[in-house]
Amino acid sequence: MLKTTLLFFATAIAEILGCYLPHLWVQKGGSILLLIPAAISLAAFVGLLMLHPAASGRIYASYGGIYILTAFLWLRFIDGVRLTPQDWLGAAVTFAGVLIVVSGWAKSA
Repeated sequence: MLKTTLLFFATAIAEILGCYLPHLWVQKGGSILLLIPAAISLAAFVGLLMLHPAASGRIYASYGGIYILTAFLWLRFIDGVRLTPQDWLGAAVTFAGVLIVVSGWAKSA
């Protein structure tokens, strides 16, 4: 379960970075060269997505929960936005939901 959760986080970071770098180029006046690592990051995202245990609703729902948590962490630590207590609570509840779903994978096979 830990390996899968870490894979979810790596996938989310690759996806967010692949979208963040073009944002820096378009919205913040960054270099067009940011599109190169953005493309690499999105390719890594696709590659990491293929490593997930299966293409199923459970996998994608669990990944979505990890994506939410990762997006909040990105917002706080990369963008420097102060999160509200409701943001932190929502992220914690979402992560708890992911853990509940993932813990039932073996029982549903």
